[in-house]
Amino acid sequence: MIATSTQLTLFTVTRDFRRFDRELHADLANPRLVRAQQAARTLGEARGWSRWITSDVNRALVIVLSGFREGESIRYSELFAALRVRGLPVVRTVEVLDLLGLFADDRAPVVDRWLERKLDGMPPGIRRAVEAWVRTLLDGGPRSEPRSRHMTWAYLGEIQPVLLEWSSRYDHLREVTREDITATRDAVTGKQRETRIVALRSLFQHAKKNGQIFRNPTIRIHVPRQSGGVVQPLDQADIDEAIGTASTPDIRLIIALAAAHAARPKTIRTMQLDDVDLGNRCITVGGHVRPLGDLTRRAVLDWLDYRRNRWPNTASPHLLITQKTAVELGRPASSGPPGPPATSPPLSNDSVPTASSKKPSLTAPTHSTSPSSSASMRRPPSATQTQHARFWERLPSRYRSETGSLCSTW
Repeated sequence: MIATSTQLTLFTVTRDFRRFDRELHADLANPRLVRAQQAARTLGEARGWSRWITSDVNRALVIVLSGFREGESIRYSELFAALRVRGLPVVRTVEVLDLLGLFADDRAPVVDRWLERKLDGMPPGIRRAVEAWVRTLLDGGPRSEPRSRHMTWAYLGEIQPVLLEWSSRYDHLREVTREDITATRDAVTGKQRETRIVALRSLFQHAKKNGQIFRNPTIRIHVPRQSGGVVQPLDQADIDEAIGTASTPDIRLIIALAAAHAARPKTIRTMQLDDVDLGNRCITVGGHVRPLGDLTRRAVLDWLDYRRNRWPNTASPHLLITQKTAVELGRPASSGPPGPPATSPPLSNDSVPTASSKKPSLTAPTHSTSPSSSASMRRPPSATQTQHARFWERLPSRYRSETGSLCSTW
């Protein structure tokens, strides 16, 4: 019998894609590259990518997959520098590679990097207790539910200066006394004092529960909760300023939702197309179905007309979208104007968004009223434009015909 042996990998050499030269290194016939480009086209149609985004992703795939061999993986640290210096989309390329199982994320988790910065300068005795407390807040524990990341960041950000000051005198949390807690409480006032005591109480309770300290110095140290202020009416100057800033369809819709329906910022960002029912003149805000008044209805129709002309291929289910979130499915819109509209004429009232994409410019969309011109621009609908197309198809014709004339009636 002949014994066989396997050569083991001693170390992995980091590839430098920054030296890639298309004329020298491009291998367009690489099977993995061909498959990745097909996957990019499919994903781009599902996400409503413009042809410029699809072209940039293809260029990035050529760089990272031309010399690909079976069994390898593309690490984030390798492709990031090469794509960023060329202005190519990193996130979209990673989505395609991850879809094919070719991506290896070697980045340190965001929480780890954040904790490393916040805990820098603390002795090991304090550092271990604080890190265990923060991770329990984020991930939960045997008898505790995970808390929101925003609350955890706020708690640690508030008591970090206190912990650093204690670190200059103590090596462990068990050395902190009740007088230290009282001095920390009296050093601030108002809402900050309340947040600081609540965070310190949570930290020491967790340390006591896990046997890291013998006694909790925050017991029976209370801070009166701050009563909410009396709601004051807006001055005429504030009202005039709000009206003056409503110069774009998205801002007008946000103001209408906030003024007429008392919608919070997070609620407005996460609203979806299905929350608007123009046929029955109602809108769902924060899980509650409410009548759709004339002001909000005009703002919604104005924005939907702009949204359809600006991003005709988007498959995002969210009502408010931006340049970045228009090509994603699960990400809600962030603050900021949506950007300039497309230069192509809008689709006719009876058509649906097409699979083609137009490059944005600073000119406003021109409404085509000629039946022949509308027919010449009409193409078969893409299979990926499902939710946005269905939304416009189920609108009564009288509502679809009104969207082109509402901009001047605000």
